[in-house]
Amino acid sequence: MAVTLDKIIKVYTFLNEDLADPRTKDLFLIGNLWCVPFMNIFYLFFANKVGLKFMEKRQPYEINRIIQIYNVLQIIINLYLFFMVSYAMWLINFNFRCEPIDYSNTPNNILICRLTWYYFLLKIVDWLDTIFFILKKKQNNVSFLHLYHHSAVVLGTWIGVKYVPGGQAILLGILNTFIHAIMYTYYLLSSMKINVQWWKKYLTQLQIIQFLILTYQFSLIFVVNCNYPQWIAIIAVTQNVTMLLLFVDFYYKTYLIPANTVAAWKIKANDVSAELNPNGKLKEQ
Repeated sequence: MAVTLDKIIKVYTFLNEDLADPRTKDLFLIGNLWCVPFMNIFYLFFANKVGLKFMEKRQPYEINRIIQIYNVLQIIINLYLFFMVSYAMWLINFNFRCEPIDYSNTPNNILICRLTWYYFLLKIVDWLDTIFFILKKKQNNVSFLHLYHHSAVVLGTWIGVKYVPGGQAILLGILNTFIHAIMYTYYLLSSMKINVQWWKKYLTQLQIIQFLILTYQFSLIFVVNCNYPQWIAIIAVTQNVTMLLLFVDFYYKTYLIPANTVAAWKIKANDVSAELNPNGKLKEQ
């Protein structure tokens, strides 16, 4: 028993301290192995059980003004991170094909570590999307895709901050903050009763393009001679391929199937019209 406990402690110490980046290990929510995974479990439990039970006999909350303020803040923060990450990429002369992690304590690298941590915290704030859906009784929006996306992104960014802040993954931050700034602008305008439904399809297309780019970029780690942890690249490629498949499936079911159904009904209606006389009776065969 004592030997087993000693091994567990050694593994925990290795994962939590030896393998961790010393520049980020003392940051909020980064210093241990249990806090963020536990938060993720609670988030999923709340979304699937606690939240539904809480709203079971309640009317939807009128929180449109709160959501509008939230959307404005999300736009501002995402744009701030987008421009700051762009600036950081320029400072280090970012290489798309291979950007190793620089573990030095130069001001540029400390800035990148901080921005990575801010991005991680923002992904936790994104969980408010789910809470707002539940409080408004829009449970249909809390789909498997929604929960998987919000849960996996928090875990992924936490791993990034704890072990590999910066490097190849910087591109993820700039793409994602740009798309989220547009996405929350769409949410804000929709909440103000401005008709921007036509944005929705193109937002999904942007997200699909994002996952394609990131899958390709992280796959380059296995092709070029790049000093970037391959275990991180494996996680990144797996995650982005999974998200790509889920979003393509969503796009197909949401936009392509209905369009094909409408087209089929139009063809059928035209065929029926062709069989009718001007008086509305069927033509004799």
